[in-house]
Amino acid sequence: MDQQNQGMNSQNNQTVNPRKLFVGNLSWNLTSEDLRQLFAEFGTVEDAIVLSDKFSGRSKGFGFVTMSTDEEAQAAIDGLNEKEVDGRNIVVNVAQPPRPREERRSGGYNDRRGGGYRGGDRGGDRGGYNRGPRRDY
Repeated sequence: MDQQNQGMNSQNNQTVNPRKLFVGNLSWNLTSEDLRQLFAEFGTVEDAIVLSDKFSGRSKGFGFVTMSTDEEAQAAIDGLNEKEVDGRNIVVNVAQPPRPREERRSGGYNDRRGGGYRGGDRGGDRGGYNRGPRRDY
């Protein structure tokens, strides 16, 4: 098996960690420390992070929290999912491992599957000057 296929198989074999939680629909004002304090009510928080845009520094509106036990994680899901925090109903569930990059692509320079600037199969009339009505005869 070549290295590229080995990398794909190792990503597909990732298991779900029931202690790591995805937290979505967060207010842009919420910090990692705020998230830690929010989840501390349900047990020991090993890690809490709100992801932010690397250019603007602004929150992306989601984050991850790792609790110390499966039971604490489930209690946090039960207690916080759909709860209003800073004016927004947050979503809390068990984090899923990231999908392989090939499944996440949606266009761009080297993507021949569509999307991006032009997208599609590039067939048919692609614009240009107005050539009048199409004639099929």
